[in-house]
Amino acid sequence: MSLLIIHRSFIKEVLQTCTAVTAILFSIFLVTRLVGFLREAAEGDIPINSVFLLLVLKMITYLDILIPLVLYISTLLVMGRWIRDNELTIINACGIGMAEFVKPAMVLFAIIGSIVALFALYLSPLSAEVGRSMEYEFRTRTDATGITPGVFTETRGGTGVCFVEDYDRDSDTFQNIFVYNGNDEEGLVVAKSGYKTVDIKTNDDFLVLKNGTQYRGKAGSSKYVVMDFETYAVRLRQRAKNNFVLPVKARSTLTLLEEEHHTAIGELHWRISKVVMLPILLIFALSFSTITYRSARFPGMFSALLIYFTYSNILGLGVALIRKGSANPHIALWVIHLFFLALAIYMFRRRCANRPLIPGLSNP
Repeated sequence: MSLLIIHRSFIKEVLQTCTAVTAILFSIFLVTRLVGFLREAAEGDIPINSVFLLLVLKMITYLDILIPLVLYISTLLVMGRWIRDNELTIINACGIGMAEFVKPAMVLFAIIGSIVALFALYLSPLSAEVGRSMEYEFRTRTDATGITPGVFTETRGGTGVCFVEDYDRDSDTFQNIFVYNGNDEEGLVVAKSGYKTVDIKTNDDFLVLKNGTQYRGKAGSSKYVVMDFETYAVRLRQRAKNNFVLPVKARSTLTLLEEEHHTAIGELHWRISKVVMLPILLIFALSFSTITYRSARFPGMFSALLIYFTYSNILGLGVALIRKGSANPHIALWVIHLFFLALAIYMFRRRCANRPLIPGLSNP
């Protein structure tokens, strides 16, 4: 039996399984995020036509975190199937031990690691930056931005309602406008048409109404002021956009390299950690893949997943401590990596010697 054929088969099956596992995880992720974005669109926080774009950007942002988990699970599933179908037994009978799987595992690391590095160092921060900028723009836009023809739209302050019967794209004007302002002195404005404009001096947005009537008065009072007008400009509430600060995880890697703050340094090491943890996870996956794994499949899978979540959560704790300034940003994450690398090598060596992972206990 050719060792090269086994290596190629192992790499091929892991990559194929990665595709299937990725599709499943992405389906769960997309459904979860889609529900959230649709709720925000229904509340008028984001335009409905931007939901798909935001969904894609959010998915790209989390790819560098999902891919290592996908590779880890795929390796466990492939080795588990080989054990169940006695393929690993035949391979071992041919004198090929678990140590021979390190080489194809490192080939997988070279392939998947390059993809993770691309997302972690470039694509994910870029998508996070674009997504955050879009969400901020949507949430700080003027009240008229979210108006949908034929739908009553509540103003952001919650004190008014706006209704537009139709929108003419050719002339960029609203038709048959109803505006209600429920402040201390209630105001009601109806107009046949209107359009948006920007004041050049103040850069404020205005909704200019044409040929309408304004009704003004206090609630419970019979005294109202009625005024007809040809042109009436309503200043739209707009938040200042100069307060937007890009979060550290949305900053480019080049920007982080130029910064000396512990938060930026910690974020840079965290991005590199997403690549570094891949070979360590592969060694763990091989450690849980032996013939005795068949006798207790689910406890073995549970132990393998427990290792992953422990590893990732401790890394997350390290990142949190770095951001608080409680840990050295240059050392904290690498101490964690070295500990789990040593643990993975120890477990793998015991597996290669066909000994239990923990002395005194049987194989899981």
